[in-house]
Amino acid sequence: MDKRIFSFLFLLGLILPQSIAAQTQGIDLALAEQYFDEAQAICAKDNGALWGISLAGPMMFVDRETRMIAANHSDSEGRLTKRGKIFIGKLPDEINISNTALKWAGVKWTMVSYPLPVDKQVRAQLMLHELFHRVQEDLGFAAANPANNHLDSFTGRLWLQYEWRALQRALTAQGSERQKAIADALMFRAYRRNLFPQAARSENELEINEGLAEYTGVKLCGTSDAVSARFFAGELRRFESRPTFVRSFAYASGPAYGLLLDAIHPHWRKAIKQLGDMGLILAKAHRVKLPVNFKQAAERRAKPYDCTSLLALESERESRREKRVAGYRAQFIEGAVLSIPLTNEVQYSFNPNNVEVLDDANTVFPNLRISDAWGILNVTGGAVLTRLDGRVVKVTVAAPTNLPTTSLQGDGWTLELKDGWQVVRGARPGDFTLKRQ
Repeated sequence: MDKRIFSFLFLLGLILPQSIAAQTQGIDLALAEQYFDEAQAICAKDNGALWGISLAGPMMFVDRETRMIAANHSDSEGRLTKRGKIFIGKLPDEINISNTALKWAGVKWTMVSYPLPVDKQVRAQLMLHELFHRVQEDLGFAAANPANNHLDSFTGRLWLQYEWRALQRALTAQGSERQKAIADALMFRAYRRNLFPQAARSENELEINEGLAEYTGVKLCGTSDAVSARFFAGELRRFESRPTFVRSFAYASGPAYGLLLDAIHPHWRKAIKQLGDMGLILAKAHRVKLPVNFKQAAERRAKPYDCTSLLALESERESRREKRVAGYRAQFIEGAVLSIPLTNEVQYSFNPNNVEVLDDANTVFPNLRISDAWGILNVTGGAVLTRLDGRVVKVTVAAPTNLPTTSLQGDGWTLELKDGWQVVRGARPGDFTLKRQ
């Protein structure tokens, strides 16, 4: 290294606040630069061909332990400091760390949690998924986080997995065998949505939001369509072992439908903006006509997809789920709780693979971080988010154990309250709620 550069960096380390200088312990800046270059190279190679615009743009990696930022772009408020080709800083506590798109310091970013996957193709898939989220509204795809709680029910899970198994077969077949498998998948999809009146809308919204993003990552990660199709056929089967499909199903369905559409309808990505349903576009492309009697046809077509074994597995799972739900109801519905209303400023991050449904309105999140006007809630032992008219309106945790204080805690959670907020007694004995002073 040039001595002048070394001296400059040494002096810079002395004059920067200690919190900034210490952040280099969180992220390997050379590795971050390599990853930024990888993403840029993929975007340059695509050159806007997939979606009509470049996916390249401001990206930050954020270390979960130190909250250190390593970015490929400067911000507009002077919060980041340049280190070579990288810009470093610290993410404020009120912003949740997650793989997402966000506006911060005057810039719209792609945020990716650090460390990233070691495998280059898996890493590329993740980065391109999140880069899509940064531009999706520019493409006309509104961000959405709908509840699909019906996919935790016995019937919802069953027919989703039949759909996946048919898609798996379609991805690895050709000719008439592929055509039949696609027709089966669409039949199972239609029957499930017929059973749950709101399913078509809510499933489509998540398939557009997360399914298209995941498809983008799969499409641009560096493998051929044939290789990706074979790989994702296996992924569909592996997805069945996930504990829940409520928030994660679109990560499986989106790429499967996208790859099948690529094989027959190269311009489907333009049609999806108007129709909003990947299954509908695939049905039109393959001229699939669904029978009038959904139930009879679906049950008959399910038999070749190992329906006996799947029925047994799902029956056993449902029995275990009912016991867990009874425990959650005792804790969060019948027991003493702290109920916290959510404002328009709410941000929350969670693991999409372990949520648990109580009913149409209430969902349990074992791990959750919420930032809102009232402060920051960290949950490690379970909380319930409640929706009203499709919008998340409150979070419920076990009653606090250390009143009164601004640093509250309870069974599996901590809450740092901002000035101007206080915990007060709730409507039931032992309950509490939060309100402005």
